[in-house]
Amino acid sequence: MKSICEASQAMAQERSTGPASSLTNIQDSTPRYVVGADIGGTSLRLALADGEGAILGKWSASTVGTGDAAAVVRLMREGVDTLLKEASLRPNSLSAIAAGAPGVTDVDNGVVIATSYLMGWRDVPFREMLEAEFGVPASVDNDVNLAAIGEQNAGVAQGAGDFVFLAIGTGLGAGIVINGELHRGNIWTAGEIGYMLVPGTNETPAGRGEPGALEAIVGGEGIKSLWKSRWRADLTPLPMEATATQIFDHAVASNPLAQEVLELVARTLGYAIYNISLILNSPLFVLGGSIGVHPAFGAATRAVLDARREQVQPSLVPSGLGKDAQLMGAIFLAIQTATKSEALPAS
Repeated sequence: MKSICEASQAMAQERSTGPASSLTNIQDSTPRYVVGADIGGTSLRLALADGEGAILGKWSASTVGTGDAAAVVRLMREGVDTLLKEASLRPNSLSAIAAGAPGVTDVDNGVVIATSYLMGWRDVPFREMLEAEFGVPASVDNDVNLAAIGEQNAGVAQGAGDFVFLAIGTGLGAGIVINGELHRGNIWTAGEIGYMLVPGTNETPAGRGEPGALEAIVGGEGIKSLWKSRWRADLTPLPMEATATQIFDHAVASNPLAQEVLELVARTLGYAIYNISLILNSPLFVLGGSIGVHPAFGAATRAVLDARREQVQPSLVPSGLGKDAQLMGAIFLAIQTATKSEALPAS
């Protein structure tokens, strides 16, 4: 298994996420410390790491009611200051910062173009905001892409040149790696598979801010909607407001209604993976997110694919990093960002 240091060095050589910042030249900042951030619709998570990717501390806070990007940056400042203080590091110890946002992100320019889970975020120059606040080079990417980076360097996709990371939580997204490189698409929307159309999904085009056809069945909110539409008190002891993981737990316990929902969701996801595999020929799909890692969901989806193994034969495995996949990816991206900045000539 590659060490985190080796992985980060290889990543710095092989990947490029756009122009490095010229704000700060950090050739003399030894040792190097970086911060990775995972920004969600309900929470903000930060991790402080050294130059080899070893975690020195974590910090989290609620983002409920904190939709404004400037407010998120202020919250990040609070968290970074706390982490540096707890690690007994000076305020100027930081060499770079990287953040993941749940939406379409222009990586070259560091702009969050749009997101359904952070209200009001449209064309937000987030990299510029981070660099102005922290005075160090910053990078921004889609959170699912960061999860793929995390798995590629420290999770189950180490050594895999081609794989797809599927993040299944409240919503649904994919991080696509081809020949060792993230594939983002020419308008940064590669991996927005929540809008895929597969048998059984709604064919009505989704409106702005609405979940896509596939996400409306496979995402956490979609699963809860499916459950509500079929729920009857005489069919299950679970309440109408049950979560997706609770439903899957009861499917394992042989509750017929829960099994019906699980099988429908797994079949729908299985069809999507089948189609993606035919197009990309990816040998590995990694299931991540709070719902994606559920063992019953993985097993049911795998059964759908096994029935079609003559056409596609991808491996389907749960995330090795779990909820920390995005954070680890952000740390690797921050290390790469610091490395690129160090390579720049002093201004």
